[in-house]
Amino acid sequence: MESVFELLFKYRPLLYERGELAFTLPAAWMAAGGVALVLLAVLSYLRARGRAGAGARLTLAGLRLSLLALVLLLLARPVLLVPSVVPQENYLGVLIDDSRSMRIDDGVSRSAFVHETFLDEASGLRTALAGRFRLRVYRFSDVVRRVEAGETLELAGTRTRIGHALGRVRDELGSLPLSGLVLVTDGADHDADALDEALLPLKAGGVPVYTVGVGSESFRRDLEVTAVSAPTTALAGSAVVAEVTLTHAGYDGATVPVTVERDGRIMGTRDVTLDGSGTTTVRVDFEAGDPGPGTFRFRVPVRDGELVDRNNERERTVRVRSGRQKVLYFEGEPRHEVAFLRRAVADDPALQLVTLQRTDQDRYLRLGVDSAAELAGGFPRTRAELFAYRGVVLGSVEASHFSHDQLTMLEEYVARRGGGLLLLGGRRALAEGGWSGTPVAEALPVRLAPEQ
Repeated sequence: MESVFELLFKYRPLLYERGELAFTLPAAWMAAGGVALVLLAVLSYLRARGRAGAGARLTLAGLRLSLLALVLLLLARPVLLVPSVVPQENYLGVLIDDSRSMRIDDGVSRSAFVHETFLDEASGLRTALAGRFRLRVYRFSDVVRRVEAGETLELAGTRTRIGHALGRVRDELGSLPLSGLVLVTDGADHDADALDEALLPLKAGGVPVYTVGVGSESFRRDLEVTAVSAPTTALAGSAVVAEVTLTHAGYDGATVPVTVERDGRIMGTRDVTLDGSGTTTVRVDFEAGDPGPGTFRFRVPVRDGELVDRNNERERTVRVRSGRQKVLYFEGEPRHEVAFLRRAVADDPALQLVTLQRTDQDRYLRLGVDSAAELAGGFPRTRAELFAYRGVVLGSVEASHFSHDQLTMLEEYVARRGGGLLLLGGRRALAEGGWSGTPVAEALPVRLAPEQ
């Protein structure tokens, strides 16, 4: 198709996309000639005599007008203006990834390729580019620096911020005639959201970005801790659960330990068998340890044959708090669960279980309270009183026992305060207790059947 287009219009479509169509004949002359041609074509057929009707005359006039317009177009001598680079007057920015991942040798040394291609003065590509442009070479990782003549890369950066680097170089070269930017990287970007923001002004300014990928797109054998989902706060001495996602290739069926460390001390570990999907997620239990901000390292050991060992761990910061957390347990009738729960947490120094058990209408048994006034009137009636508890456990108690304001407070306790709500169930709980259709039902992870 391009060959046909080039046969008809002399140049390839790409040149028409980049170029601008212009005419050698001045615009005023073309306008005057156009008006004269229209008048000539119309008047010649208005004065003509013969049997042809008005429609035929208009058709013939249109044909003559088209022919005359083509003659005028040829006389105007159309030209295609294509911008070109004037040697040594335009600048070209070259951005080279200087992070630690560029040290990887996955068949071809990444650092050697970059040095031989873009930094060596005798490189054929660099010589060709330097013959047409004024080169400005930069190295980037978490920061951006200019590379001077004879300087080598450090390859020590711990982060790769491509968007930040493009923005900094664009700002530095923005006042110069910039022909484009060459980006040399392995693509391991740690700040992907900033990339779109950096490309928009470059696109608006007509500055192209040419990317040069370095290294393999994937490794034949690799084990990586891709993501860790863990709470940001925990109680001192308590057990914490984190969800760890492993991405792996070449180790299907292998069993590896996932270890959690804090300050060099192992806080928890769990063995996981890698499946054939390439991604395995495991829940790991570990101890929070002593109070204070703690950096927890989730890691898997380096396996034989791995090319990259720096992606086998991830860190998360968890603020470990001291003090006891109060949990309110409201039970609507005498049940064994009360004794079981109190016995289960009796030796936990980080947990205080406050029990409110209804013994009769408006009569309650209170256990574990801090003062005689606490819960003296039964279940909390104000948000300040209810929100003081870290969690609320409801046993076999019907929804009609609570006022509408108390039910709304329970829903807000979960939605706004972020408190934990546990419904144990029972003959007066859940759907049997008329909880369907209440504000609390909106906070539950299940749908309750309407009361029969």
